[in-house]
Parts: sequence; structure tokens; C-alpha cells
Amino acid sequence: MNQVIETDIVLIDVIDFSRLAMDEQLEIITYLSVTYKKMIHKMLKTSGIPMNEMLRGIIPTGDGFYCILHPNLRGFGPILGLSFIHFSDLIAKEYPYFRGIRVAVHTGRVHRFEDILGNENFVGDGLNECARYIEIKNLIISTVIISDKAFESLNSFLQLYPDFEELLHKCELRHSSLHTFQDKHHIERHGYLIWMRKGGIIPPPKPERMNFQRRKMDAF
Repeated sequence: MNQVIETDIVLIDVIDFSRLAMDEQLEIITYLSVTYKKMIHKMLKTSGIPMNEMLRGIIPTGDGFYCILHPNLRGFGPILGLSFIHFSDLIAKEYPYFRGIRVAVHTGRVHRFEDILGNENFVGDGLNECARYIEIKNLIISTVIISDKAFESLNSFLQLYPDFEELLHKCELRHSSLHTFQDKHHIERHGYLIWMRKGGIIPPPKPERMNFQRRKMDAF
């Protein structure tokens, strides 16, 4: 339980959630939970991996949630974030008051712990640092803000899986120049905006490929 996990953290935040009427809040968070669950299960079925080999945990925030990825999928977080963005565009057509989501991705460290109900939960600097990226003022809808560490993880992931790099190229993945900003604690942060001109839902690698890549990495 005390082991530190370094992995990708994806934060989903519903835009202007607190301004919605209470019934609208319940309706949209329920619909998001159900539809995103279906999306994730579809991704798992395509990849042939169990939930715990993709996500170590999901932490509700009230107006969204954190996804803690399995460390073996470090670098896949930005791709998952883009999939969430694509799916939210479809949801927006169902609810005119739903303005979309903000998504931030960071590669950071978390601790597991047992909460008061006996469930596994997470705490750590990685969660707090990820939340700081949601604060960026010029975060554009349909883009994902990723930290400089998450950007490095994404590039490492694409080196391991060149077919994913080819797929993202076909989806016309783009990224901004490096953004530098100060968070509310006056700490300087660095990150990139990424987006796809041709959105889609991209599942993670199949387990045999992940095992093969781990063996290659262990050999060096």
C-alpha cells in the first residue's frame, strides 16, 4: 500500500458545472458516468485487457473525475484524454446546456491508501499537480492540456508503439508550442495543448504487445 506509483493521471472537469441547476448537475454527471463507462469497456474489449491493467483507479471530484492509469500504460494518458474529448463532443449534442469538458494530463507520483469505507484510493503530488493544469486561462475547448512530463511520456510511448504514432498522424494530431504559466500558488508550470483534427476513440495496446515491450525495456 505504501508503494509510490509513477504514472499518467487524467483529470476530467465539466465546464461551468457549478453554474448548472442541481437537477442538471445530476443528469449530466450521471450521463457522463454511464457513457464514459461504456466507452472504457469498449476500449478494454478491443484491446483484450482487464480494467485493472488499464486503470488503477478512478477518483470522483464532484464536477468530474481523475483516472489513474496503470504504470505499464504511462504515455497513453494524453491519448485517453483525447478520446474523452471526442466522446464529450457527441454528448454535447444530447444536452444543449452541456458546454463540454476540460482535460488535463500529467505524469506524476501517487500513493495508494485504504479510505474510511475500506476502498482503495489515491493521494499524492501527482493529483495536485495535474489539477494545476486545468487552471490555465487559455485552455481551448476540444484540446487537452498536458504537462511537460506527460509530453515526454507520450513521446516515449510512441517510440515503443510506432503504429500508434502512425494512427495519431492519420488523426492529424497537433500540439502547441510550450506554454509557461504560474498556477494559483505562483509555481511556474510548463505544458502543451494537444488536439486531433479527426477525433476518435483509441484503445490501449493489446496485453501481449505490452509484455513484449516490457521485456525489451528490461533487456537494456
